[in-house]
Amino acid sequence: MNRLCPWIEVDTSRETFRHDRNDARSSFGPVLALCGMLFASPAPAQRLQTLIDAAPERSVLRVPAGIWDGNIELRKKLSIVGDQGTVIRGSGQGSTVTILADSCRLEGCIVERSGGMLAQEDAGILVKSSGNVLVNNELRDVLFGVYLFASHDNIIDSNRIRGRKELELGARGSGMHLWNSRGNSLKGNRVEDVRDGIYMQYANRTMIEGNDISGVRYGLHYMYADSNVFVGNVFRKNVAGAAVMYSRDIVIRRNMFIHNRGFASYGILFQDCHGITADSNIVADNVVGLFFEASSDNVFRHNIIAQNDVALTMFQNAERNVFTENTFVDNLSPITVIGRSTSTRWSEGTQGNFWSSYDGYDLDQDGIGDVPARIQNVFQYLEGQVPNLRLFLYSPAAQALSRATSAFPVLDMSKEFDRYPLMRPFDDRVLMQAYAATEARTKSEAVQQRPSLPVLSGLVVAFGVVTLLPFRFIKRRKMN
Repeated sequence: MNRLCPWIEVDTSRETFRHDRNDARSSFGPVLALCGMLFASPAPAQRLQTLIDAAPERSVLRVPAGIWDGNIELRKKLSIVGDQGTVIRGSGQGSTVTILADSCRLEGCIVERSGGMLAQEDAGILVKSSGNVLVNNELRDVLFGVYLFASHDNIIDSNRIRGRKELELGARGSGMHLWNSRGNSLKGNRVEDVRDGIYMQYANRTMIEGNDISGVRYGLHYMYADSNVFVGNVFRKNVAGAAVMYSRDIVIRRNMFIHNRGFASYGILFQDCHGITADSNIVADNVVGLFFEASSDNVFRHNIIAQNDVALTMFQNAERNVFTENTFVDNLSPITVIGRSTSTRWSEGTQGNFWSSYDGYDLDQDGIGDVPARIQNVFQYLEGQVPNLRLFLYSPAAQALSRATSAFPVLDMSKEFDRYPLMRPFDDRVLMQAYAATEARTKSEAVQQRPSLPVLSGLVVAFGVVTLLPFRFIKRRKMN
């Protein structure tokens, strides 16, 4: 029997709390009013912590709807399950929820009002243990969302994380922050209005699947983390899509890096990365699609790189990377090489890539162009050495230089050729359907964020009043 409220019985065989108010009225009528206050909304400060402390280990605590004030800590194995409208409201200092015991569960709660100290890792949920499950929670008005600190084998599933939009990007925390943590699963979460959507450092063997990151600085900020898998994530409308640095043996498959349009930003940056496999991703409408520096022995296959200002930027020290069966469509510039040339292989076997700018022919109808595709013309080569020349990319002079070197190749500056260019793009209808659905969702959100017609009308009227009122006042003074 629970000492705090006599009618809350712990069923240790099923590990659940049962709350029977009818039995309480018949057997414990005199204490009903006092204990009923625990379940009123809003709840008294620290009362939820008292319930947690009183709950037996390995039990399930079902928290009724209402506002439960105060930070909480889980120091023993326990499951907390909220009803619709269960709010855990922090004190505004420190982390709202801190999990110190292994194998805890937090489900169906709204977690809000963490502290604001970046150096103290103030988070909505701070996890310093392993084997926990965080599912179907909403985090709002928090500095960091979920912070895994030396925390392994956790499941972070289907949570909604919203940061403090009123803060400057650099003053916010990350949505999901992993430090020195391995074997975690981040699946189906939505993150917005934080500094970095997912930040990973020294975090190996992590599965990142089906997350939607938008409105942040870096959708993915990633360093010193090996053997991780990214599948089916969307990084959209951020300052930059992803920065992957100092890591190896990563699988990046069926993700979207789209509409990342910050100053000099990119879909994905690879800095000192090796052994990466990128397959069937969409990298579209970014300033730079893919950026490589000191990254080698990576394979890119079946990706769609489209409508970027520059499809690829490569330093000369990016060596032995392989591109095969990718689709390059409507990029303003296909590649910028910083240095003389790269050792990139633009085909594997006889399978090159599709280039929408390729003007060759296929007389034998085998689906492969009969002449190599020159990936970079002379002007684009010069642009790699002097980036400001991009302003003149489609000027008459640039086009004339490109045509002249095609007809009379006396200036052999660029060494980048695809010797087996494909005449048709790779057909991945499932990926394109997912992209179409994402674009529709992005447009729908943009429409919802626009001011409504009455609001716009009010703004016009207010502007007219503010603008015309001084003139009417001056006119009246003149008449008088």
